[in-house]
Amino acid sequence: MPKAMTAFVPFGGHQFTRNTIEQLRKSGLVEKIYLLSTSNTAGGIEGCESLIVDTLLGSQSMMQIARHAQTELALLIVHDAPIEFGQFALDRFFAVAHSADSGIVYSDYWDLRQGKRVAHPTTEYQLGSIRDDFNFGSVLVFNTRALKESIQTAVASNGTYNFAGWYATRLAISRKHPLTRISEYLYTKDETDTRKSHEKQFDYVDPRNRAVQVEMEKVVTEHLKQIGAYLKPEFKEVNFDEQKFDTEASVIIPVKNRVKTIVDAISSVIRQKTDFKFNVIVVDNYSNDGTTELLQDFAAKDKRLIHVIPQREDLGIGGCWNEGIHHPQCGRFAVQLDSDDVYKDETTLQRIIEAFRTQKCAMIVGSYQMTNFQLQEIPPGLIDHKEWTPENGRNNALRISGLGAPRAFYTPILRKIKVPNVSYGEDYAVGLQISRDYQIGRIYEPIYLCRRWEGNSDADLDVTRHNTYHSYKDKLRTIEIQARQHKNAKS
Repeated sequence: MPKAMTAFVPFGGHQFTRNTIEQLRKSGLVEKIYLLSTSNTAGGIEGCESLIVDTLLGSQSMMQIARHAQTELALLIVHDAPIEFGQFALDRFFAVAHSADSGIVYSDYWDLRQGKRVAHPTTEYQLGSIRDDFNFGSVLVFNTRALKESIQTAVASNGTYNFAGWYATRLAISRKHPLTRISEYLYTKDETDTRKSHEKQFDYVDPRNRAVQVEMEKVVTEHLKQIGAYLKPEFKEVNFDEQKFDTEASVIIPVKNRVKTIVDAISSVIRQKTDFKFNVIVVDNYSNDGTTELLQDFAAKDKRLIHVIPQREDLGIGGCWNEGIHHPQCGRFAVQLDSDDVYKDETTLQRIIEAFRTQKCAMIVGSYQMTNFQLQEIPPGLIDHKEWTPENGRNNALRISGLGAPRAFYTPILRKIKVPNVSYGEDYAVGLQISRDYQIGRIYEPIYLCRRWEGNSDADLDVTRHNTYHSYKDKLRTIEIQARQHKNAKS
């Protein structure tokens, strides 16, 4: 079999890289091996050529890879970590990449955690898989011709980047070539990031990563322009007086079996001080732990609490939201509060409604503080999504995983759109759809406390559940990109 691969391996001076190199050599498929290093690492590895790069996944690194890849395929290991290839794994990568017109081929893999292999399936790439944290695993095989063409396109349209070179390259490749997943476990990676899923969730809003986020936003904006899905900062106006409402604001709380937290949530609403009339609509999704009885007692004491038990028994969180916003007592603005959480102080609701009036938006998103159950701040602290800008927020929203909280909506628009009847990503779905036509406003000071405890539904998700959620959001992005392409084609 001809040696059809050029391999590029990160090298930080670790002994495990030598083991990876030996596996590549034994495959008989690799013609030449390059070590990617951010410094002149002493020693190197015999028989390998070193390439000094600024950052592993920056533009300069990607250009170096494209320049030195002279075979049909280029193999890139993207993590400086121990890699153990499975039986004939490289042959399998070669066979799929050689026979298909794929720009990139990737696979499922095993995580090695404390000496045990744990399955880590990846997800299928689709039109909406444009989040910059899409997980391809650690081993990528490129069609060299597609790589070289896409590098030129990426640099021509985006310039060079310290952090987003790989992101710009793979988006450019995806515009002309399919990205193919091999749903087989072809290698094992020694997993060094052992944080729980919810601890990794907010890495992208860490202020220390701000320079990274700026580059990523530029890249995704250019990509959307290239595929006809970019939206200019032109928005429909919102008329808050088009309908009459007896109540100005309703706080919507879907709940199921939250006997430990629901009273705290409702009490934080009842304590609000406003210059307008408000209520709280709690949609009780057939609780059986005592929550229902607590709600009945509370509603008997305070008429501002509207306790709703749906007739339907097939509702997720989104379906419960539909019950709340279509309730005849729902106010002009519908404001979110999860049954685990509380408003920060007695001014939250007033600030949200004032933000609607001053920013003239169809949706408002606030900021929140992460706390433990005792309301003590915990990492990562404040989640404020300052990556949002009024001019480009709705385009950048297709890159990130969420828009933030608490969320509030102009009720007539949300009634028209309706919320998907799911229990994950329903807020992201309506946020994307609203942003297609309307401006979304922001409050960057903390007005909401998100309490972490062992009962949270996303306290620690396994890989399969994570992939299900990611795939759903990618599908939402696919639908939204297609809708925006259609919108632009008509204009």
